[in-house]
Amino acid sequence: MNPLYIIIGLLVLVGLWILFTYNSLITLRNRVREAWSQIDVQLKRRSSLIPNLVETVKGYAKHEKGVLEEVTKARTALMGAKNPHEAADADNMLTGALKTLFAVSENYPQLRASENFKQLQDEISDTETKVAASRQFYNTNVLDLNNNLETIPSAWVGQIFNFKKEEFFKATEEEKADVKVQF
Repeated sequence: MNPLYIIIGLLVLVGLWILFTYNSLITLRNRVREAWSQIDVQLKRRSSLIPNLVETVKGYAKHEKGVLEEVTKARTALMGAKNPHEAADADNMLTGALKTLFAVSENYPQLRASENFKQLQDEISDTETKVAASRQFYNTNVLDLNNNLETIPSAWVGQIFNFKKEEFFKATEEEKADVKVQF
């Protein structure tokens, strides 16, 4: 065997390995982006429900202005988020504001009996479930990408082509706190 053929063969193998590794990193990065877009869709769906909810509550709870303003402020922050980190922070703020709103609604039996309010509450609850599932899917894809970017030998290809690790969608300390149930 000619040593030149061996060297050419090794270079071809290394080139193919780089190509396959690069393509797998691209696939993982695209999965993360697609997973983020699913979270974004659910957050936008929830944001579109908020104005109707606020208007419904306004009619019954006129003196709960501060709560309604917090919900509106949180919704605006969510819609203005430019990256997953900002969206996570805004989402956490909105979730807290909605919890307060639903807690306040307990003081208004007519509001709770309103069919429109019940329907909006059910839709928001359904959307919350979808957001949680989308977050989980996103974090799974971020884990796969980050693992590949941190393990050798794919980390080398990631560095060469300037791939970046992604942030996980995290719960706030408030969301992690124990829930107090009182009877």
